[in-house]
Amino acid sequence: MTLMLRSSTSFIHLNDTKIIKAPLLEDLHGIISFKQAKPPSCLRIRSSLQEIKMERGSNKMEKLHSLSLNQHTNDLRVPVFVMLPLDTVSLGGSLNKPRTTNASLMALKSAGVEGVMVDAWWGLVEKDGPMKYNWEGYAELVQMVQRHGLKLQVVMSFHQCGGNVGDSCSIPLPPWVLEEISKNPDLVYTDKSGRRNPEYISLGCDSLPVLKGRTPIQVYADYMRSFRDRFRDYFGEVIMEVQVGAGPCGELRYPSYPESNGTWRFPGIGEFQCYDKYMRASLEAAAEAIGKRDWGSSGGPNDSGQYNQFPEDSGFFKRTGTWNSEYGKFFLEWYSGELLQHGDRVISAAKGIFHGTGAKLSAKVAGIHWHYGTRSHAAELTAGYYNTRHRDGYLPIAKMLAKHGVVLNFTCMEMKDGQQPGYANCSPEGLVTQVKMATRDAKAELAGENALERYDIAAYEQILATSRSESGNGLAAFTYLRMNKDLFEPQNWRNLVEFVKRMSEGGRNWRLPKSDCCGSDLRVGFIKEKKIEKVVVV
Repeated sequence: MTLMLRSSTSFIHLNDTKIIKAPLLEDLHGIISFKQAKPPSCLRIRSSLQEIKMERGSNKMEKLHSLSLNQHTNDLRVPVFVMLPLDTVSLGGSLNKPRTTNASLMALKSAGVEGVMVDAWWGLVEKDGPMKYNWEGYAELVQMVQRHGLKLQVVMSFHQCGGNVGDSCSIPLPPWVLEEISKNPDLVYTDKSGRRNPEYISLGCDSLPVLKGRTPIQVYADYMRSFRDRFRDYFGEVIMEVQVGAGPCGELRYPSYPESNGTWRFPGIGEFQCYDKYMRASLEAAAEAIGKRDWGSSGGPNDSGQYNQFPEDSGFFKRTGTWNSEYGKFFLEWYSGELLQHGDRVISAAKGIFHGTGAKLSAKVAGIHWHYGTRSHAAELTAGYYNTRHRDGYLPIAKMLAKHGVVLNFTCMEMKDGQQPGYANCSPEGLVTQVKMATRDAKAELAGENALERYDIAAYEQILATSRSESGNGLAAFTYLRMNKDLFEPQNWRNLVEFVKRMSEGGRNWRLPKSDCCGSDLRVGFIKEKKIEKVVVV
């Protein structure tokens, strides 16, 4: 069986020739052949864009976000990255499916992609014990990315993989950390029913030596320092960005809407996560400081409903609810303020470690667009974003990140209001516009991601539209979720390649041709198991 993917863009110089043994997709061994001749029975990628050389070890690498803030202009190039699979590095610490990864990187390079993103899982790297780090699988990946002339975004993933949207594998926190949690369950976020969430260490104990003599912030800092020292020679040339995980899914938020075990389902309002003893102690102290001791005695609102309810089902979030009372404002300011301080602590540690390396720092904020059309914005409030009809909850976050020179990475860039169910009161477009304005006002850089796996032109059109800066910031970079077998399906691949081209032109309008009659071909062929695979550039 032979696949040839059609595209309107190629960045392969047809005079370069090299052979690499590699499969393309998992569980299938493949041949990628770049040829001008039209092979039989295939799906093809063609190009009419100018060709550029793919040089191994080229020194002509641009630094990510090297341009000034992408504001008030529509003609700046927006580099596109592609997220690698969550299990790119195996549980054993080695590179998973290296031949597949190698061939896939070659294909992405041919499409004009700037680079790739990978999660550096805490649960993999430090699983053998405190400060016992294994970076070997990531070292193999970094070298492979360098060989293909690509760039790399690395996520410091201090959270568990599994139990959330898009999680395709399970990677828990390090065993020695889980051992400490079993001894002291209050180390993790807890809801009002006493349900513990092992996705991420509670911010309530950020400054307490609860992890075998180290504080969580110290543990994160030691991990990032180890990463910096191991890959010192690759910063600024290959490793262009470090995204600092600050909560579940790597996002600066509380785990208010966990999908594991059916706890939450869209579009539930979620629940506050402030009932571990450390968070309760903080709330009690805040209440006592203003002479309202009883406001801190219960640990949180007693009328805030349950995970899968709607705002009007609860006394706290309904139109005229407690959220807008004196108590509600006190609680929400404390709850969101604790999250903001946590982000500031983690980012400050990262800034001190990566300063001068040539890598940009970023932090991810979740795109919680359901119930955005209500007054209380309940789903955002339970996640820690104090954003309501009367208050901008994203400007303080943008200002905190701007203070450190950190890029705000925001998701749901591909969504349109009209695609959402009416009963959920969604407005992803309104939310994205608000974040664009907040980053502009805070003078922070903005980067984007798509929230769901989308391959259709409508999604790409929406990303192109939001990447421009007519209202608020334009995008400094975009990371596409995610590389998998579906991405390499003929029409999906063709759409991606055209999207990358449009983004390279500054987010100009979509004009995918119905057909083209000239250019180069990307031929993807599959042969039987255990045969030798070749990638030939002719």
